[in-house]
Amino acid sequence: MNPKQQYKEKFAAAIIKQMEKRQFEACYCATKEDALAKVQEYLTEPASVTWGGSETFQEIGALDWVKEQEHLTVLDRYAPRTKEERQEYYSKAINADYFFMSANAITMDGQLVNIDGVGNRVGFLCFGPRNVLVVASLNKVARDVDSAIFRVRNMATPPNAIRLDYGCPCGITGKCEDCLSPNCMCAQIVTTRFSRVPGRIKVILVGEELGY
Repeated sequence: MNPKQQYKEKFAAAIIKQMEKRQFEACYCATKEDALAKVQEYLTEPASVTWGGSETFQEIGALDWVKEQEHLTVLDRYAPRTKEERQEYYSKAINADYFFMSANAITMDGQLVNIDGVGNRVGFLCFGPRNVLVVASLNKVARDVDSAIFRVRNMATPPNAIRLDYGCPCGITGKCEDCLSPNCMCAQIVTTRFSRVPGRIKVILVGEELGY
């Protein structure tokens, strides 16, 4: 293990210690392959699974993997096409056994900071699914909540706006314009500082850069 790898492991351990005080279950994986293996450990028994928009889960291969598992019931967020189908999906997804998501940012003292447009992703983080499985790379760590929000609005949201072709001002200028545009991606800002249900929120920190 080289010095940089040792640093990441120690850095993650310090954050995990803070997360455990907040009743999160947390661990560190050095690589995306290790992260996928950890996700698989959670899903050995029959369960229903769904996810929020997450490039991270796509990058580690978790979404493809769950779709191949006969013992898992997959509630695919991308399947609904009509308003009625989306409503039916949400009514099932809120009762899922596992909800996959990344975090937009994580503070040094172990808080999760997420920004959302419609709000279903942060909504399910706050309430509903029995387990919330968060996979996030260490590049998303910020000093405190204010720094985390700045990171999300200026470093994560603009490239996401470009990727999704939402036409938001940040996707044009490359920085947050504090907009009120119709497709505003920062409609909801949620800080999760504690889990009232011990271990419901499970966080896998990853040494490799993933997501936005």
